[in-house]
Amino acid sequence: MHHLPIIHLGPIPIDLSIVIMSVVTCIIVLLIALLAVRNLSVTNPGKMQNFMEWVIEFVHGIIASSMSLKKGRAFLSLGLTLIMFIFVSNMLGLPFSIVTEHHEPAKIFGQEYVSDSTLAEAMESEKEKAEKKGDTFVEENFHGVHVVWWKSPTADAAVTMGLALMVVLLTHFMGLTKNTKYYLKHYFEPYPVFFPLNLIKEVAKLLTLGMRLFGNIFAGEVMISTILLGGWFTLPLLAVWQGFSIFVGAIQAFIFTVLTMVYMSQQIEHDH
Repeated sequence: MHHLPIIHLGPIPIDLSIVIMSVVTCIIVLLIALLAVRNLSVTNPGKMQNFMEWVIEFVHGIIASSMSLKKGRAFLSLGLTLIMFIFVSNMLGLPFSIVTEHHEPAKIFGQEYVSDSTLAEAMESEKEKAEKKGDTFVEENFHGVHVVWWKSPTADAAVTMGLALMVVLLTHFMGLTKNTKYYLKHYFEPYPVFFPLNLIKEVAKLLTLGMRLFGNIFAGEVMISTILLGGWFTLPLLAVWQGFSIFVGAIQAFIFTVLTMVYMSQQIEHDH
């Protein structure tokens, strides 16, 4: 039974696995960027420099397809950060996971992340499973609570919705400050009666960005866990699925970045 290492700072619950994996993702992206700009050369660029130039051109093309480069060039750094952070986040949970087993309450930083009640719930769950199978539950064989520490950050809805919220708020801020007249007017187009629908559309943007990314990555990791239950015989299937998951992770990073630029262009490009 898998649990998350959640501690509480006052009334705020904090998932330590998400904090750890987000920091790991940031470090990996930073290292890629540092390696790419190391020993820059115009005449003899290295492989990492060529790779980063390709990524920059790729994001440049995404922006150019959504808005004029005169306005869109300012969002190049945003696009690069999003596509690299999301892609790396999507990949982290594919090669392996780190899970610790606990038969006793556990604390970190003085905060309990495995409690007596959690252990009792896990034991009751295993007892119910044994009864459904017609087996006798033996307390000595209790597997304890399994706490997940390593996974893809984007397999958590809090991360993907946080990214989506950041993007949506940024688009509204840019629309309000860079294209004020159209931004305020578009809520009442084509007629004032459409105002509620336009508000719903803005909320839908948040869900479209966040839940699509979460659903695809979370489902992929659940599928990997399910395949692993089959033991050695499922290793060929696991290899195929992980290859497919890499493709899905790349596509989801691309879609998130594209939608970000599309939503941004909708707020700053229109002036009539």
